[in-house]
Amino acid sequence: MADVEYVCFVDRDKMGELCQNSGPGQLTCTDPRELKQLARQGHWAKNHSIRAQVYQQLIKGIPCRTVTPDAEVYRDIVDKVVGKRKVSSLPLPEIVDGSPVPGYCLNREGVGAAHKIVTCIANQFPDISYCPVLPAIVALLLHFSQDEAECFEKVCRLLACNEPGRRMIDQTFLAYESSCMTFGDLASKYCPGAHKLILATSRSQDVLEVYSDWLRWIFGDLPLPFAARVLDVFLVEGYKILYRVALALLKFFRKMRVEVLEESGGAGGTGGDLQDEMQIFVQRVGKFVTPEKLLEKAFGIRLFSRKEIRLLQMANEKSLKQKGITVKQKRRNVHLVVDTESFKSDIVSVKEMRDIWAWIPERFALCQPQLLFTTSEHGCSLNRFYAQSEGYEPTLLLIRTTDQEVCGAYLSTDWAERRRNGNKLSFFGTGECFVFRLKPEVERYEWVVIRHPELSLAVPPRNAESPQPPSEDAPGSSDRLSPFLDARHFNASKAASMFMAGSQESIVIGGGDGNALYIDAELNHGRTARCNTFDNQPLCSENFQIAVLEQWGFQDAMSS
Repeated sequence: MADVEYVCFVDRDKMGELCQNSGPGQLTCTDPRELKQLARQGHWAKNHSIRAQVYQQLIKGIPCRTVTPDAEVYRDIVDKVVGKRKVSSLPLPEIVDGSPVPGYCLNREGVGAAHKIVTCIANQFPDISYCPVLPAIVALLLHFSQDEAECFEKVCRLLACNEPGRRMIDQTFLAYESSCMTFGDLASKYCPGAHKLILATSRSQDVLEVYSDWLRWIFGDLPLPFAARVLDVFLVEGYKILYRVALALLKFFRKMRVEVLEESGGAGGTGGDLQDEMQIFVQRVGKFVTPEKLLEKAFGIRLFSRKEIRLLQMANEKSLKQKGITVKQKRRNVHLVVDTESFKSDIVSVKEMRDIWAWIPERFALCQPQLLFTTSEHGCSLNRFYAQSEGYEPTLLLIRTTDQEVCGAYLSTDWAERRRNGNKLSFFGTGECFVFRLKPEVERYEWVVIRHPELSLAVPPRNAESPQPPSEDAPGSSDRLSPFLDARHFNASKAASMFMAGSQESIVIGGGDGNALYIDAELNHGRTARCNTFDNQPLCSENFQIAVLEQWGFQDAMSS
């Protein structure tokens, strides 16, 4: 098939090597594992025609709704939908939220075609309410389509995918926003250096506001050679690769930020607009790394399984629904959540609490801290501690010792769960728990499996104790049935999954060859040591006396 059939919408001079056909002459592989390997290697990246044909083959194989608009539908409706309006002045529909058609290497006809296709898609998919990446997806596929109708059909099939568990393109604000929260959670865990940089530098912005552009980095800001390589893998492996690539971009940004500022003439500066800095870096990423290096970094990230990411996404969606956030609205800044005027603690300052807030899962980041228990007011009683804490999930435990050391733990699960095994001390909680110290120095210790995934292999789907994520629409479905980072989903040792436990005699956080925290029934004395669950250093003096202990809950800021 002649390559000329795939270049009617592109500027061949701008395409350069991407427009050549120097790679394989054909591709007959259909085995998914082999396709995955070939996609990662860029097997068809140097042959424009073969790449176009592979895209067609992969997208044709996507299971779709019974009635999915195809090329013939486009030919029938385009004149009616577009009418006599000039393509150059054709406004994009509201569902793209102002996102423009990226130029990439499109010629004038290609940009006009993208406007027409996006408009017709909005006409045929009235259920799509929010899809800011749509113009970029259309523009990308136009580079590898023979005509507008073919491109229209490809995008429609991506949108109409109905394969269980397979996610292609977000189509509601709820799905999009929860993906941003999920990326924020992943960035905090897998890019701690970049996360700290953003927290320290984005003085006028909420960190989630920076992360809210993560999909635009890939579909819109990345130059075509990079975006096409990502698309190669995305069509084979799905949504997870997008998280990988965005995390890799974040890692490179942190490493090369000084060069980025020099390249942009100091735009952003210190404490400036991190969103602008990140966008400039992604747009000019070719000056710093190659597409191969970017993907190598992305594939080197030992990310959670698709199932765990899906569970995290579901938890974030549930949180947004509970807050009534299902349509776009002004984002509340996390700095306003921990309010200077109303926040009072005998252990941490407002700044320190904000630092802790930056560690917690995104679905709770917009909640306000609510003091549930403090020994200063409620006395040194473990029973009173339980009575004040039960019914709240998650909670934050803070301790100040008589030596002025400060440490604590983020605890994922209601303390009422301790009663499940009667009076027997037994562990519960999930891998979202973590322990930390604030004074004399700051350090956080997450579940050891997050930092060392080689310690655990995902439990096979057939395992009766590892149910598939419940459908959002299934009667009675709940993330409590199979929560994110539940130890049942992993083949981790028992000692590596001892998150929290409580009895009438003590509170225990972390287990296996020691406890990260052990607190006695009088809430007066405690000890700390390395444990297998968090692989932590002692959080303070190994045997300590408690000056003040506080337990904090998370109050929904939307209802306060």
